[in-house]
Amino acid sequence: MLAKLTTRLRLRRSTLTGAVGLAVLAAGLPAVAVRDTESELTRFYRQKVVWTKCESKSMPKDLQCGKVTVPLDYAKPKSGTLDLALARYRATGKPRGSVVLNFGGPGGPGVPQLAFGGDDFMELTDGYDVVSFDPRGVGRSSPVSCGDGSDEASEAMGTGTDLTDDPRAVLKQLKQAAAQCAKHSGPVLPHIGTVNASRDLDVIRQAVGDKKLNYLGFSYGTRLGAVYAAQFPDKVGRLVLDGVDTLTEPLTEQALVGAEGQQTALDAFVAWCAEDDVACPLGTDSRTAREHVVTLVESLDEDPVPTDFGDSFTGQDLVAALSQALYSRDMWPTLERAIASLVEDGDARGLLALTGGGMARNDDGDLADEEDVPFDNLPAALMAINCADDPDRPTADWITKNLDRLRTEYEEASPVFGEYRLTEALMCYGRPKGTDYIRKKVRDVDTPKMLLVGTRGDPATPYRWTTETAKRLGSSAVVLDNRGEGHTGYASSKCVHKKVDDFLLYGSLPASGSSCGSDDDDD
Repeated sequence: MLAKLTTRLRLRRSTLTGAVGLAVLAAGLPAVAVRDTESELTRFYRQKVVWTKCESKSMPKDLQCGKVTVPLDYAKPKSGTLDLALARYRATGKPRGSVVLNFGGPGGPGVPQLAFGGDDFMELTDGYDVVSFDPRGVGRSSPVSCGDGSDEASEAMGTGTDLTDDPRAVLKQLKQAAAQCAKHSGPVLPHIGTVNASRDLDVIRQAVGDKKLNYLGFSYGTRLGAVYAAQFPDKVGRLVLDGVDTLTEPLTEQALVGAEGQQTALDAFVAWCAEDDVACPLGTDSRTAREHVVTLVESLDEDPVPTDFGDSFTGQDLVAALSQALYSRDMWPTLERAIASLVEDGDARGLLALTGGGMARNDDGDLADEEDVPFDNLPAALMAINCADDPDRPTADWITKNLDRLRTEYEEASPVFGEYRLTEALMCYGRPKGTDYIRKKVRDVDTPKMLLVGTRGDPATPYRWTTETAKRLGSSAVVLDNRGEGHTGYASSKCVHKKVDDFLLYGSLPASGSSCGSDDDDD
């Protein structure tokens, strides 16, 4: 669940990452051990960010970069550290502090998102330094990876998993995929996840000099914000969750909802494209155009096209590109041109640019430039974080029993996205069990009022997730109903944008249950 990642970058293998929440640890450790751990964490909370000019020539000149150091494992702070990459736009006047942004994913790097999408947030610099970061396991912050672009790596990412095979073959491929990702990610997998990233977020809060966290999270970033509110309720300042993620549904249910939402968005794009009788590469009849998309995916899976990066562009790669571009209508013209280049010239570069990327480390441990990024970091981190956050694991017996039923359900939900999303839902098989903290503990938070924004036509995070999450969080949650389209509301609705800014800048909250109309007028 990540919008507007537009850079295809070359691969690099990953290094360290990890942590667990001290609030969770306290229930199972002797008091003396907890006190010792707290003492060992003090040095991380004493650091301050040193902001400097970003070294990359592609970064905006007014963007500053920095880093914070966090423990590899919060339960054992002396066992190693990792650096998190940060970036900020400075406040135009005297700042009252910082507002920290997370753009979603999971797996989306915040530094390039802020660098190249920062115009949407310039109003916030009236009162804040606007800060974002690459979470652990993502981008420049010790990224995870599943391989080097080979066929073996493609299978590790699920794009080579053939769900038409018998269940035993599927189980074998899924187990091999888990092993490949563990091999290339090193010691990261036991420590990655949102419970751990939330601890990092609190270190960032202290390092930028804030007593309270002011935060704006999109899509997956709402999960991170909700976990932070549960772990650090006394540190919550003004907190906004836009495009609210579920805290309760298992990945198999989330993926089915995602397939349905993405198919709806694809149908809308195809109808829009078909009206362009000159440029649309799919034809001028929307029904035929939808069939052309299915045929194109199937043909590319059977006969991938070569790319400049050495690997081939498959039908599932096309599905991944569609998944990203359909989050926003603003991306539709770009998607139309990219599909035309593929269909007419066999050129997949435009679609590759839509699949995203992250940043990586140099071998000496320093934060690296964007050209060193593993191109598979986004999907590798998405799987790793989602699996770490979900306590459910599909067992061999469960997959064997339910594979045919699931295949049918997902195909009915979307002939284009069904197989892709089902593969994602099964990818936790063979991985360590995830935490149950999010599902069991993130509820009834004792924080100041927070603003939750749900968009009625959101293809990735359905509106009901906003109301369900608000109910779980309790009386602190205030819901803003955005009666519009697209994934999240801040960038697409002037009404939502203003209400979010008014809350973050001035503390002015709309009444819970109030709405923004699809035409950006208040109801």
